[in-house]
Amino acid sequence: MNTIAKRISDFLKDFPPFNMLHKDELLAISKAVDILYLEKDSDLFITGAPIKNQFYVVKDGAIGLFEEETNVLVDECDEGDIFGLRALIRKDSYKLTATALEESIVYSLSSELFENYITTNPEASAYLMTSFVSNTRYSELNLQKPNQSSEGIQDFFEEQSIDFSKNPINCSPETSIKAAAIIMTHKRVGSIVITEKNKPLGIITDKDLRIKIATGIISIEEPVTKIMSFPVITYPENITVAEAQIAMLKYKITHLCITKDGTPNSDLTGILSEHDIIVVRENNASALVKEVKRTSTTKQLQQIRKQAEQLLKRYIKQQIPIVFASKILSAINESITQKIIDQSIKEMPTPPPTTFAWLAIGSQGREEQLLLTDQDNALVFNNVDKNNYKKTQQYFLMLSKKINQKLEIVGFELCPANMMASNPTWCLSVSQWEHQFKKWIITPDQDNLMLCTIFFDFDFVFGDKNIVNTLSEGIFKSIASHDIFLTYLGLNALKNPPPLSFFRQFLVERNGEHKDQFDIKARAMMPLVDAARLLILSKNIKTHNNTIVRFEKLVELEPQNKDVFLACLKAFKNLLYFRTQQGLLHNDSGRFIDLKTLSKANRLELKSCFKAVKDVQDLIQTRFKLSQFL
Repeated sequence: MNTIAKRISDFLKDFPPFNMLHKDELLAISKAVDILYLEKDSDLFITGAPIKNQFYVVKDGAIGLFEEETNVLVDECDEGDIFGLRALIRKDSYKLTATALEESIVYSLSSELFENYITTNPEASAYLMTSFVSNTRYSELNLQKPNQSSEGIQDFFEEQSIDFSKNPINCSPETSIKAAAIIMTHKRVGSIVITEKNKPLGIITDKDLRIKIATGIISIEEPVTKIMSFPVITYPENITVAEAQIAMLKYKITHLCITKDGTPNSDLTGILSEHDIIVVRENNASALVKEVKRTSTTKQLQQIRKQAEQLLKRYIKQQIPIVFASKILSAINESITQKIIDQSIKEMPTPPPTTFAWLAIGSQGREEQLLLTDQDNALVFNNVDKNNYKKTQQYFLMLSKKINQKLEIVGFELCPANMMASNPTWCLSVSQWEHQFKKWIITPDQDNLMLCTIFFDFDFVFGDKNIVNTLSEGIFKSIASHDIFLTYLGLNALKNPPPLSFFRQFLVERNGEHKDQFDIKARAMMPLVDAARLLILSKNIKTHNNTIVRFEKLVELEPQNKDVFLACLKAFKNLLYFRTQQGLLHNDSGRFIDLKTLSKANRLELKSCFKAVKDVQDLIQTRFKLSQFL
C-alpha cells in the first residue's frame, strides 16, 4: 500500500464529509491528492481569478480567506477545513483571496474526485448541500459529530443581539476639540458622541484626532463640530451582529450609535464599536473550538472553558433555544476533552498498546451538561491476550489518571463516586465491559439498575468508534434475551413520582446540606430522562442518547402517544433551561433551588412540567404491566 496515500487517508477520515465515505473510496481519493506547501503570506488563489479545477483541505497551518476590497478576514481555515469548493460548484471566479496565515500544508483535490466520490455518496452530498443552503462555513461544521444529522450544530451568532457600551461618553457641540480629547483620554475610550438634549448629532474617534488634528489641518481649540462625523448612523438596542457588520461595511465606519427607537431623534443609550464585534467573533463557538486546536497547555483550555461559560450566559440572556445551547456547549466540552486526551497520550512513555475508546457517561454522555459539574467517564480498550491484560489495563489507567487530572484543572471536578476511567472498575477491555453489562442486565438489583442508568447513556468521545459499536450491539443483544430487565428498568423509572405533595406543595429535601431546597435534577429531570431511556431501549434504537432527541424519536414512532411525548419534550427543555439559569445565577450546578427565591410565575412554570412526568409514568406503568409490582 502507498504509505503517503495511507497517511492522507488516516488524516481525512477524521473530518466530514470524508468520514462518510467507504474506506476504499477514501483511499482512492488519497492516492490522487496533490500536496502543496505554502509559505506564510503566499496566496493560493486571489479574488477574480478563474477557478482552478481543484478544491482544498488544510493539513497543517492556517489559510485566511480575505475580501479583496476591505481586506477583511472572512474566515480562517485550519486543520481539516475545506475551502475553494463553493467556487468549483458555482463554476465561477474566486470571490475571496486565500492566503497562508502561517507556513501551511494543503491537500489539493480535483473536481473529478469530488464528482466521482462525494456527489455520488448520498450522505456526503447531502451534508455539503445542506451546509451551502444554510450558508454555513466549513469551519463551523467541524463542530458536527459524524453521527449527527446534516443540520449540525451551527453557531448562528450573527443572528444574536450584541452587547454594546451602555454608558457612552458624550459632550455638547460647543465643547472644544482639546477638551473632548482630554475627556476621551481620562475615560480611556476611542470615541465621543456629540449630543444635544441627549440626541446624537455626530461622533469623533481617535482616527479623526489623528488625521485632522495631529496633522495640523484644524486647530485643537476649535469646537468639536469642526471635525465630527455626521449624521451619525443609529440603530435600536436589539441590533444583531449581522446588522452591525453590514452597517459598518456599508457606511465604511467603525462606530454605531444606539438609541431608544433606533433613530437620531431619540435618546442616545449606547455606542457599538468594531471592537465589540471582534470580541463577539472571538467568543463564538466556532472560534473557541478553533482555539482549542491551537492550545498547548491545560491552563489555556481552562481559559477557553471559562469563555464557553460566558457564551452560555449570553445564550441564556438572549433566550437562545436551550437545545442549541446544549449542543454548542457539548461540542466545546468534547473538543476540550479530545485535546486533553491527545496531549496525555503524547506524555505517555510509549504509544497505546492497543486501540481504545474514551466514553462520556451520564449527563455528559447525553450531551445535557451545560454547567461545570463533576466528571463521569469510562475507557474501553480492545481485547488483548490474557497474559497482557494486566499490563495493558495499567497503561490505560495511567493514561486515564492524566486525563482526569487535566479535566479537573479545566474545571470539571473529580467524581466523588469515582465513576471515572482512572478507576479500574471503569477501565476494561471490550469483553470485560460486555460481561459487566450482561451481569447488570441479568441481575437487575437496585445497584445494578443504578449503574445501567448511568452507563447506558454513554457517548463516544475519542479513539476507535468500532469498539463502541460492538458494546452497543452487546447491550441490545443481552436486553433482547432477558425481557424481564425492561420490567425492572420500568419500576426504576417510576421510583420518583411527580414531586408534589397531596396539597400540591413542592417536595423538598428534609435534611442535610440542602434542607428545604428543591432537587430539580432528581425530582423533576431524572424521571423524564429515565422514561425516555426505557422507552427508546424497548424500541431497540441504538443511536439516540440525548433525552430531547429520544422524545422526538418517540413522537415519530408512536403517533398515538404524540401529545404525551411532546409534553415531555417541552417540560424537559424548560427544566434544563431553568436549571442552567439558576446555576449561572448562583454559580453552582443549579441542582438545588431555594423555592423562596422564585417568583409565583416561576413556581407555576415548574409545576406545569410535573404533569408530563405523571402522564409518561402512567404510560410506562400500563405498557410494562407494573401495577402488580407497586
